[in-house]
Amino acid sequence: MKIMGIVNVTPDSFHDGGRYFDRFAALDHALQLAQDGADILDIGGESTRPGALPVSAQEEMDRVCPVIEAIVSRSPVPVSVDTTKSAVAEAALRCGAKMINDISGLTFDPAMAGVAARHGAGLVVMHIKGTPESMQQNPEYEDLLAEVYSFLDASARRALDAGVAADRIVIDPGIGFGKTFEDNYKLLNNIPLFKKMGYPVLVGLSRKSLIKKLYNNGSDTLPATLALNAVSIMNGADIIRVHDVREHRLALKGLEMLRKVS
Repeated sequence: MKIMGIVNVTPDSFHDGGRYFDRFAALDHALQLAQDGADILDIGGESTRPGALPVSAQEEMDRVCPVIEAIVSRSPVPVSVDTTKSAVAEAALRCGAKMINDISGLTFDPAMAGVAARHGAGLVVMHIKGTPESMQQNPEYEDLLAEVYSFLDASARRALDAGVAADRIVIDPGIGFGKTFEDNYKLLNNIPLFKKMGYPVLVGLSRKSLIKKLYNNGSDTLPATLALNAVSIMNGADIIRVHDVREHRLALKGLEMLRKVS
């Protein structure tokens, strides 16, 4: 069980809303997440919330590269770059990142897999339907599980064909990325299906709309985030991507004990 801590170096991310857009604030936050027990720090310079518009590769590099360099010089926790652009991934890896987290599953930029292969980097391939700008505009599936499985299998094969080692690939069913409210819960219930693909599974549900829609506006989304991430891990998730590392590290103590006595 690994915890990936989220560091959004953006002015418009859905949860922290620009709180860490300043590079010094982002660095402080990353180092705090490392201290809180993060196994991986995921640094993103482009918001992928529903309706978000893209930014240029240069703008994204300007946001993430100084932060990645500063983290690497101060912490041994490995860094992932959350990007769909091969140029940004290349720059981030040169700055010391060890993993690429591609929400497009290698579909937005065909050069991405080659970058990962050349650097021997870890590679997360995620399922998405559409783009962040359009993905929540009435997403529909004939067979949700089959379509997500097929997409991820194709993404993993594309990575292998480009030379990425199988043990460097992670798959992510893409909670909240072109999914209905019910779709998200169906995916969480079926993590064992995706485990059959043979790769570690990452789940990113932290404080997303599948939780917010359970409550009235203003309700705290952390308790249900903790509960659903616990369920995800019990269902087989290997990595959870979260905003609140300390709370999840404490919660995982209970799951670790359950596994010891099972």
